[in-house]
Amino acid sequence: MDNSILYDTDRALREEGFVLFCGVDEAGRGPLAGPVCAAAVILPPELRIPGLNDSKKLSEAKREALYGVITCEALAYGIAFATVAEIEALNILGATFLAMNRAVARLTPEPALALVDGNQCKGIDFSCRTMIHGDSLSASIAAASILAKVTRDRVMRQLAEQYPQYGFDRHKGYGTAAHCAALREFGPCPEHREKFLCKLKLNDTNSKTSLRGN
Repeated sequence: MDNSILYDTDRALREEGFVLFCGVDEAGRGPLAGPVCAAAVILPPELRIPGLNDSKKLSEAKREALYGVITCEALAYGIAFATVAEIEALNILGATFLAMNRAVARLTPEPALALVDGNQCKGIDFSCRTMIHGDSLSASIAAASILAKVTRDRVMRQLAEQYPQYGFDRHKGYGTAAHCAALREFGPCPEHREKFLCKLKLNDTNSKTSLRGN
């Protein structure tokens, strides 16, 4: 896989004068359950990671392998969460920015710029710039996307042990047919995002438990 464009983008940013910058991305904005996770990564200018790409384009095994490479080779990285309670209180965008700010704040040294995947960074407390589809265009953002995705998936597998009836290890909290069927049967657990559930048509006459908020 040719991923040279990822490094071209980051090199151009350094040529602008940003010697130290981090890529920032999140995982878990869309699911019905679990926290949102964000990661921030500063890569060495000379580093090339074979197979690096947007986490969504990689298999779980490949993401896990790259996670180890990134955490070993990065100049610095930070990983942080916003909880389900914070998602409920702030809305998912506000909670995502909260997680991103926490991730960037863990970097030493502090970067001169945070390059954020997407088209919004008004909630970022650091000097920032957005990049749409940045996880496919910037090595630093791609690395952050992998750390965020792998970390959150690990958390969801842990939650599956606590709440085995929902199958969190399989769908990671997303609204699959199997997840919705489990919600109809068992109702939500404390790791479900109530405001997300209110948007779904999950109640039916065969449900054992109605969802709170519907």
